[in-house]
Amino acid sequence: MLYDPERHSPLQASPWDATKAARTVAEIVRDTEARFTPGRHWPLHPLDAEGRPPDPRFNIYFGAAGTVWALQHLESTGAVTLARDYTDYVETLLALNRGVLETDRCAEADRASYLMGDTGILMLSYALAPSEATASRLEALIDGNLDHPARELMWGSPGTLLAALFLYQQTGESRWAALFAKTARKLWSQLLWSAERGCRYWTQDLYGREYTFLDAVHGFVATAVPLIHGRHLLEPAEWEAWEQCIVTTIRATAQREGRQANWPAMLESRHVQSPLVQFCHGAPGFVICLGDLPSRELDDLLLGAGDLTWHAGPLAKGSNLCHGTGGNGYAFLKLFERTGDEHWLAKARAFAMHGIAQTEAHAREHGQMRYSLWTGDPGFAIYLQDCIRGDAAFPTLDTFFG
Repeated sequence: MLYDPERHSPLQASPWDATKAARTVAEIVRDTEARFTPGRHWPLHPLDAEGRPPDPRFNIYFGAAGTVWALQHLESTGAVTLARDYTDYVETLLALNRGVLETDRCAEADRASYLMGDTGILMLSYALAPSEATASRLEALIDGNLDHPARELMWGSPGTLLAALFLYQQTGESRWAALFAKTARKLWSQLLWSAERGCRYWTQDLYGREYTFLDAVHGFVATAVPLIHGRHLLEPAEWEAWEQCIVTTIRATAQREGRQANWPAMLESRHVQSPLVQFCHGAPGFVICLGDLPSRELDDLLLGAGDLTWHAGPLAKGSNLCHGTGGNGYAFLKLFERTGDEHWLAKARAFAMHGIAQTEAHAREHGQMRYSLWTGDPGFAIYLQDCIRGDAAFPTLDTFFG
């Protein structure tokens, strides 16, 4: 079986209600702004604490920087008008986040992390108040992250590859294009060959262990995103080689049952891997990361992955982006964008209505909302807004500067 039914819930068949979706977005933003204080930040949700002290976090992934990014993004789309200006507050987050990294005993090299370290916070700072000083710090971080052993989006050079692309799109400056090409060539040189599968892959040195992740946060397919979107910054022969590499690896590792498709979390594992169907591991993340691939060679797999995501149903964990119903719903938005078929948009909106109910239930259960971008309610609010607009840009993966 390509998924574990116990990880999913039956879809609540509520008709699409754009007014309710917009009202939920406004309620999430209102509550998020009300729970903020500059000294205490936002309360960390118990599900994000994962047994650690419930101290605030400050990164893009599940910390204050990501929460601010989500609020600013929602305002930029016209969904809300914010009650606060967070520009000065963002300037305090870098030092606070470095303190957390030191407490967590992260290496000095981990400071360049896109989702957990300095890079994402400085990009947010640059978005709110552009300066050459901030740009120079970002340039040094991206260039210094080339040899990070993680080789994945959260900590490694694929994350700073994405940052270079966003900065080039925002400014048009040649230094970012050069850093993008330099990082892509380094990643190409680090590819390994699997004789058993007949494809290329990377290893990731993470948290004291070595992995061969394929997925959409730590793995191969997440690295495809900046390469696909930044292909015009590569030589034509380089992009041709990359595209064939992506197509070959994704097809070689796919698992099929009838029309449906999924992927294991890792290329190689000593243990039987539980089949997951969420953004960070499994079919939805592959659709989201490959939805803008120019080649049509993988369309049968992408459609099969969308079918599996719908068949499995909403995730029981909640409505969030990384491993929740909202993140899975972006797969349907991507397929709507890729195919023009309205039934994928209807599926995305069905997941949105289910996610609203999940958000409300979880807030009652825990006595608070979950104030983060990738794991919480502000991220889900962006998904709702994108369902209203029919937009498929996954936050901080497909768009950063708006």
